[in-house]
Amino acid sequence: MHDTTWFEIQGIPSVFIASSEFVDAADVQSRSLGLPEVKRLFVQHPIQDATDEEMRTRADGIVDQIIEALVD
Repeated sequence: MHDTTWFEIQGIPSVFIASSEFVDAADVQSRSLGLPEVKRLFVQHPIQDATDEEMRTRADGIVDQIIEALVD
């Protein structure tokens, strides 16, 4: 979240991506960093034991949302 916020403040479109376990933490942290509206997307948790193919599938599932968030 720190990096995403920093890039946004610099005028560089960014989007925070994490697993769904971190929705609440992302809300709290973005507010504490002064940018509560920072764009964020979440994939299904857990990811630590996901195979490469499972991770590709998750990424493929949100790629359009990532692009939309970056150009919005």
